[in-house]
Amino acid sequence: MTTELVHPDRLQKLAALREAGVDPFPARGVENEPIATLIASGGTQAAPGARIGTQACIAGRLLALRDFGKLMFAPVLDLTGKLQVGFQKARLESWWERRKWLDGGDLVGVRGELGHTQKGELTLWASEVVLLAKSLAPPPEKWHGLSDVEQRYRRRYVDLWASEGVRAVFVLRSRMVSLVRRFLEARGFLEVETPTLHPIAGGATARPFVTHHNALDADFYLRIAPELYLKRLIVGGLERVFEVSRNFRNEGISTRHNPEFTMLELYQAQADFRHMMAHTEELLEHLARELLGRTQLEFRGKPYDLKAPFPRRRYDELFRAANGCELHERAAVARRAQELGITLPPRPGASAEAHHWALATEVFDHTVEPLLEGPMFVTHFPTPISPLAKCDPADARFTERFELFLGGMELANAFSELNDPEEQQRRFAEQVASKDPEAPGEVDLDYVQALEYGMPPTGGLGIGLDRLAMVLANQDSIRDVLLFPTLRPLGKD
Repeated sequence: MTTELVHPDRLQKLAALREAGVDPFPARGVENEPIATLIASGGTQAAPGARIGTQACIAGRLLALRDFGKLMFAPVLDLTGKLQVGFQKARLESWWERRKWLDGGDLVGVRGELGHTQKGELTLWASEVVLLAKSLAPPPEKWHGLSDVEQRYRRRYVDLWASEGVRAVFVLRSRMVSLVRRFLEARGFLEVETPTLHPIAGGATARPFVTHHNALDADFYLRIAPELYLKRLIVGGLERVFEVSRNFRNEGISTRHNPEFTMLELYQAQADFRHMMAHTEELLEHLARELLGRTQLEFRGKPYDLKAPFPRRRYDELFRAANGCELHERAAVARRAQELGITLPPRPGASAEAHHWALATEVFDHTVEPLLEGPMFVTHFPTPISPLAKCDPADARFTERFELFLGGMELANAFSELNDPEEQQRRFAEQVASKDPEAPGEVDLDYVQALEYGMPPTGGLGIGLDRLAMVLANQDSIRDVLLFPTLRPLGKD
């Protein structure tokens, strides 16, 4: 066989099945019922439910076998739950010898009568057993207790049924995304799809993945954000749009970062960042109530409440309180960065102003973000670090932008969208000049041209759905809410 996981004893059973004329990997399944349905209608031994004494058929994975000679028990797991199956020789006379060819991990279909054991456990008493797929690799006995958690991510196809609670996390995540879509559609938003391959890396200041299109003989970039395409649609008259998109950033991996991740981005004409705050609060409260039945939750050992409204604090006020200096004071910010051990080498082409704001952002990330338990909106980000946001009419040094934080982690980013084409082109040019020299960058003139046709006042919002799933499912790491997180290839150090 192809891997070292295959057990020789199971290969012998596979051969015996085939010799007896039993197909260990049949093409046809069985007409089964969800196990949860049977559990709900089974009742107790003292108060039997409507299905007790009736025939039923289930399909799922055998988790273990307890053989007592003329009686055998095994729990069967499907997507909806787990039910004990009782195998009695008296009911399965012609099949009984074949029970020795079954193993934990096998996929089976079982028909029989629903009842209870003498101890009162709900049980399906089998009258027919169909092997649906022979498991050649034995399941781990204590998968949940493995010290090498990376193996759980590499073999998610085992982790999903062998580790307690893992399936529930991904069922919750799937329901969350579905609820997000329904929430927005009920408010008149139209779901759209925009390109994953971009001719220009834009929409955010991250290093992209680069690929080459042979027929066009041109480099393209996996999108870091769908933002600029979605705002083109606002120009086109689609006044409320959203996309649930897979984005890619060629950067590090941590408990909060994965190179491939899922974002919700939405844009609304005739709206600003205050409308986006309202959408964010309403959406998060709605998700908590629908998924958890309450707004209170626990995340990383601390309690939080997603009931709206969330408090608001200005970026510059938080910076001043944490560092004892003003954001715009270059010398003071440089000293503070030095105290924190933050050093940033100057980038070719970047101005002293750009270097100052890169330092200030690092200082904020080190001193303020970890303290933002939230949920809290941090508002009015500095203009130099917000190239796509409109300035605050009362003070052009700041923008109408917010980020939502919970547990020291950013969950959302939003702003009143910059729609002045000349100002946008100037900020793009500054952004390109100050970018990491290893990252490609050029001004997206087509987007500027779109703005020249006129974009109405617009509010935009991006929410990291992976991080939101972490919060709602109370998972410490982003890897625990990604079915297949990015891992170092096997064979590498």
